[in-house]
Amino acid sequence: MKYVITGSTGHISKPLAETLIHAGHEVTVITSSNERVAAIEAMGAKAATGSVTDIPFLTAAFTGADGVYTMVPPKWDAANWKEYIHGIGRNYAAAIASAGVKKVVNLSSVGAHMPEGCGPVSGLYGVEQELNALAGTDVRHLRPGFFYYNFLSNIPMVKHMGIIGGNYGEHSSMAMVHTNDIAAAAAEELQSLSFTSKSVRYVVSDERTTDDVARVLGAAIGKPELPWVNFRDEDTQNALVQAGLTPEVAANYTEMGAAIASGAMMADYQKNKPAFSRIKLEDFATEFAGAYNAS
Repeated sequence: MKYVITGSTGHISKPLAETLIHAGHEVTVITSSNERVAAIEAMGAKAATGSVTDIPFLTAAFTGADGVYTMVPPKWDAANWKEYIHGIGRNYAAAIASAGVKKVVNLSSVGAHMPEGCGPVSGLYGVEQELNALAGTDVRHLRPGFFYYNFLSNIPMVKHMGIIGGNYGEHSSMAMVHTNDIAAAAAEELQSLSFTSKSVRYVVSDERTTDDVARVLGAAIGKPELPWVNFRDEDTQNALVQAGLTPEVAANYTEMGAAIASGAMMADYQKNKPAFSRIKLEDFATEFAGAYNAS
């Protein structure tokens, strides 16, 4: 089988490509950087270098593929982040239609049922709609939970302030996932290609409260009393800007956090819970401790 993977050598795309290659499939990995070509070829894949804003490039790369994996790469300087994300979805849809691709696995997110009010995930709502409008193409939207590795950005806070937190709400329940579990789900869908029409699959490794997050990660680094502190939205946005994000990106992340706190982001997931994947919060805690001790 021939597959095209977007996302270069990212946290999901790399293990996904490796799984497909090890299974004997022909894999092309799209990257925007010539510097990643050697790493892609070392995996045994073909590199296609170009931009996801370039529809003719995408069309050429997608042509002849039995299945395509789509994801929207981040653009940290986007003037309108939601519209940028939605626009990449339009590009993918146009290229898929022109290339005649029949099967697509698309990386979306928990919360992508929300056209507004969920930060960058509301941009992914737009991507889903663009792909759902394709005639003659079956699309499986993967909606993963909150990535565990996002907690790595809290390490300086833990080290210097003795707390961990965000604007996700006090005692809030969070659906979380390891990126390796997402890659495994994407590989399963691509290798079977058994999905039809347009459908959603939630991918979640664990569901825990913010208090659990603090307790488990704290125990892993020898701080069993580490508290979860809930921040106001305004304080969260200011902190993100101080950390180097643009006001636009910071505002979107803050909006997403508020959607977690209110429960709106989890609403459709709660109605359609999947069986949990393999890697639990305690497993990730080992990775967190390694990064914490190395920092």
